Amino acid sequence: MRLLPGPIHRPMTELRQPARVPTVVVVGAASRDLTDDDPRGWRLGGGVSYSALTTARLGLPTAAIVGVDALAAHAAELDLLRVAGVDVHLVPLERGPVFVNIERPEGRLQLCRERSDSIPIEAVPDAWRAAPGWLLAPVAAELPEAWADVPAASAIVGVGWQGLLRELTPDTAVRHLRPGPNRILGRADIVGLSRDDVDEATDLADLCRLLRPGAMLAVTQGDRGGLVLEASQDGPGHPRYYPPVRSHNPIDPTGAGDVFLAALAAARFEPRLVGHRIDAGFDLLLAAAAASLVLEGPGMLGVPDRAAVRERIAASRLESSSAAG
Repeated sequence: MRLLPGPIHRPMTELRQPARVPTVVVVGAASRDLTDDDPRGWRLGGGVSYSALTTARLGLPTAAIVGVDALAAHAAELDLLRVAGVDVHLVPLERGPVFVNIERPEGRLQLCRERSDSIPIEAVPDAWRAAPGWLLAPVAAELPEAWADVPAASAIVGVGWQGLLRELTPDTAVRHLRPGPNRILGRADIVGLSRDDVDEATDLADLCRLLRPGAMLAVTQGDRGGLVLEASQDGPGHPRYYPPVRSHNPIDPTGAGDVFLAALAAARFEPRLVGHRIDAGFDLLLAAAAASLVLEGPGMLGVPDRAAVRERIAASRLESSSAAG
């Protein structure tokens, strides 16, 4: 079994001003997911953690602005990011998100133990503001709408929508909010959403109307694959269905949606990942392959590197060819 590295203790004032401009900046609060199979009683999670590790392991120069409470600040998982080359910029929070995830046949039940403080836009190091790619990955509505103004006008921006759709009350089940206008959504070029995060009766055309024209909406449906649409005021356009990529011995579904969105966005940030073949669906195959792999390890240990994703893509295409033949 792969083990987490021992924590490299750094002060909460790890707020230097780096000189390097990364290809992608990932922003969000690191959650602590309570579990019985870790001696700490929790694992580090959250979209920022999974997304930054994904883009770094795919080979993109990555920086992460990570909101952390006092316990999360010294989590060993942060060193997985650092070892992968992520420039980690910690933002101290008095309260960080804490969840209990209960897996059931009918779907995950998520309980809130603690809400999250907001991450201020002033937390961005000056050198990072010129980054050409951004992933805004809230897990508990911790990113105020002013974050829409942070990326440069020319930057490509990905957003994890589910983190804006959660109503959190300590010691109660997480409730899903009805999707509505949000400036962060209005700035997004790529938006990821699980079908489980919205009511079954929600019309995809209504979701697309909340995005700017031309934005990509990726709606994931777990082991059923998913659908990618182009947003417009006239409704969704250019639909692209993608089939699931099979996981082998899945043990932990946490982070699959975050990894999918991060890999999909990475193909836009760095088109050479898919050989400029986005129109042929290679971006979706890249994202689906990466998401299938993360299910095979506990927590962030399942996040794959580029070699593993390439192997999974090759195996998936071989399986598809055999089935077609």
